[in-house]
Amino acid sequence: MSVSQSHTTGSLDGIRVIDLTRVISGPFCTQILGDHGAEVIKVEPPGRGDIVRSQGNMVNGFSWYFAQFNRNKRSLTLDLRSDEGKALLCRLLEEADVLVENFRPGVMAKMGLDDETLRERFPHLVIGRINGFGSSGPYRDRPAYDFIAQAMSGFMGVNGPGDGEPMRAAPPISDMVASQNLAFGICAALVRRERTGQGDIVETALTNGLISMMGYLAAEFFATDQVPARTGNDHPMLYPYGLFRASDGEVAIAPSNDIMVERFLGALDMLHLLEDERFTDNSRRMANREALREILTQVTEERSVDEWIEHLNRAGVPCGRVYNLRETFEDPQVQAQQMKIELDQGEFGRVPTTGFPVKMSEAPAAVHHPVPRLGEHTRDILLDLGLDEAEVNALSERGVI
Repeated sequence: MSVSQSHTTGSLDGIRVIDLTRVISGPFCTQILGDHGAEVIKVEPPGRGDIVRSQGNMVNGFSWYFAQFNRNKRSLTLDLRSDEGKALLCRLLEEADVLVENFRPGVMAKMGLDDETLRERFPHLVIGRINGFGSSGPYRDRPAYDFIAQAMSGFMGVNGPGDGEPMRAAPPISDMVASQNLAFGICAALVRRERTGQGDIVETALTNGLISMMGYLAAEFFATDQVPARTGNDHPMLYPYGLFRASDGEVAIAPSNDIMVERFLGALDMLHLLEDERFTDNSRRMANREALREILTQVTEERSVDEWIEHLNRAGVPCGRVYNLRETFEDPQVQAQQMKIELDQGEFGRVPTTGFPVKMSEAPAAVHHPVPRLGEHTRDILLDLGLDEAEVNALSERGVI
């Protein structure tokens, strides 16, 4: 879906965000805030900017990877290693509502902006940060990336086939989860500020976010003290539930309770299996999973994926085709939900990105600004801050901007 720049106001209209983040964790958070109307000023090093600007497939010299995480922002170049750059940052923070950073713990303190100083100088400011392990504990200073977070959170340990090695999820899920958690935390802190007038420090960590997603797997571990086994595409607690072979591929089928299991087996004309002592309840079906899988597969192989999807949906059984990404974005439901949008990037043409997952009726997310060129808004932002043309030119000559 092509989208034009929206002039409607979002839920966060009037909120100014200073974005010191780079790569994925952080930029995804600030993009979410920008999607919902916040003014996001992305602060980047002069000359090179966010390293993702030069990563991924470049189309006409433009990184679509960068575009995926940086719409609805303005770009300001600023050398934060210089005293002048840090002074300008502080002037921006005086007028800002939110500061977001994803440096390693201690980096902000080295810039003279430790937590105590930030809270004292900018008591209204909501400070959001993402790091690998949190700012306390023995691993606080360790570098971390998504792969490390997936490994150390236990997330990787529960994924993959039972007879294979632990398996990472392909997307950078810890970065994405931490960003979404931080966006929520920032909004919660802004609501609190409305009541108290006080800002807050909101922190999320890559590893913590994935641990929080372990859900019922963590609950079962706590209850039994047994480490969950890897079960591949099978559900670790329910059966039948997973991928089933059809005549021309596989279909994902998810009967999540006894009622759904009855519907599923009824749709296969196999209700008599519930009278077999091996399959009378879920615990017995789990214990005899391979035997039940063999029986069910003999039936599912008799029809195509499309036939099963139509038949099972009609019977009220949750199911779906296993898509590749091309098929996902060609699906009429995905298109109806506008989960692929195109940004008008001027000289770089129309650039596709994923759409808005949160739908709001009164103040929907929208494209307010395309992805900015490096330093595109530096002069305008500094002039609005009160500098004159001569001061801005002098900063440029000294390499501060």
